[in-house]
Parts: sequence; C-alpha cells; structure tokens
Amino acid sequence: MLLALVSVAVIGVYLMQVGIVWSTQAQRGKEEELLRRGDAIRRAIDEYVRADPGGAYPKSFDELLRDPRTSIVRRYLRDAYPDPMTNGPWTLIKGPNGELYGVHSSAAGTPLKHDGFPDDDASFALQTSYEEWKFTRYPDMSMRRR
Repeated sequence: MLLALVSVAVIGVYLMQVGIVWSTQAQRGKEEELLRRGDAIRRAIDEYVRADPGGAYPKSFDELLRDPRTSIVRRYLRDAYPDPMTNGPWTLIKGPNGELYGVHSSAAGTPLKHDGFPDDDASFALQTSYEEWKFTRYPDMSMRRR
C-alpha cells in the first residue's frame, strides 16, 4: 500500500513538471506568433505609406486589407490577424488625426523572451509586459521638415 502511494506521488510530481514545460512551450509559441504578426502589420503599414507619394497613413486595418486609393486590388495584409496572446483584437496605436501607426497586445503577461530580437524589435528586450511590445511605424520627421 505504501509503495502504491509513493508511486502515485512520484507520478503526480512528474505530471506537474510536464504541465509546466507544456505551458512554457505554449507561451513561447504565442510569443513567436505575436512577433511574426506584429512585424507583418508594421511592414504592411510601411508599404502602405511608401505606396503613396504623400506618405499617407491608413486609418484602419481595412485599408491594409484592400487599399481604397487604387482602382486595382492592392493588399498589404492577407488577413486582419488577431492578437495571438488574447486571440482578440489588437490595441491600435493611432496618430492625432486617426492614422494607424501600429498595434500592440493587450495581454499583461511577462514575456519569456528577453534577447535575440531583430533590430526593429530590439527595445523589446527591456520591456516587462506584452503590452509594451509595440509594433509601430511613425512618420519620419526629418523628411517632413524639408
């Protein structure tokens, strides 16, 4: 009987460790997807701005899915990807006139990843929350002054 109780306790500890590893792997996968989708949205905003001689920014995700400025179908994003951390909508970063400058997650969790970011995301190494991982493309003020 004692051997059975010890065996059940050992199996319980083992399963707890497996659960922790699985949970960590799931969070790492969500972080990678957050980086991939956030970078795709930032690139889409950048391509949208570069496609306009005046450097106009989109007002919404819909304009990234289908550019209303052209008569032909021009897409900068394939889909309005949801925030992978919450599986809901992104928090939008808007300019003073409603321009879409970027997005960030509304998840308040602490990131596992702290290094190895690409140059555009290098500041993420110092952030303590997913809410602080902001995928933005702001206007280049040096170009506007000329």
